[in-house]
Amino acid sequence: MKLSVDINADLGEGSGHDAELFELISSANIATGFHAGDSDTMHAAISAAKKHDVAVGAHPSFFDRENFGRKEVTISNEEVFEAVAYQLGIFQAIACALDVRPNHVKPHGALYNMAVRHAKLADAIARAIKSVDSKLILFAPDKSDLARAGEAHGLQIAREIFADRNYLNDGWLVPPRPQGSCSAGAADVARRQGAFRRRPRCGRTWRNHLCPRRYTGRSRVRARIAYST
Repeated sequence: MKLSVDINADLGEGSGHDAELFELISSANIATGFHAGDSDTMHAAISAAKKHDVAVGAHPSFFDRENFGRKEVTISNEEVFEAVAYQLGIFQAIACALDVRPNHVKPHGALYNMAVRHAKLADAIARAIKSVDSKLILFAPDKSDLARAGEAHGLQIAREIFADRNYLNDGWLVPPRPQGSCSAGAADVARRQGAFRRRPRCGRTWRNHLCPRRYTGRSRVRARIAYST
């Protein structure tokens, strides 16, 4: 069975590295305004993705610009539904104006982290995606509540891994703040990528912005993966 690697990254968040990243990725998760970005940055990121033939997806969040969407908040599941549907609607409208078909949805930060373990929250996200466009692919970890909710609502699931993040023994990610949450370097990332690719149902890889070396690390990892496959 032939497997493909989709390297995706979060863009439109003001990191200053978007131009370099577009040269290295195949999918972009674009901030939709609640944790970072606005209509102008969405327009710019979608336009750049179109130029580089990169698939685009919405990257919705809790409304939490102060904490970059990384703080867990307590809101009702219906509020989550409305917030995600609102962000997707704006993203879809801007993409449509640029003649670009959105490909996927990747929840951001605390919204993502909570949804992988909380079934009702995950259900609200899946319902919101289905209400806007049932053909959108949902990025989610394998065997998570988020993946199960998407499947229950008939969404296509792209099961992903975090190639440059370390994992706990229970299979969940090491929290992003403490030292040791990120892999040591490109060789370590490439080894993890190879191990996950040999697992069934894990054909996508996510490269994130939380570790040092950022886009330069991505370049080395892509070279190693290309060499080993």
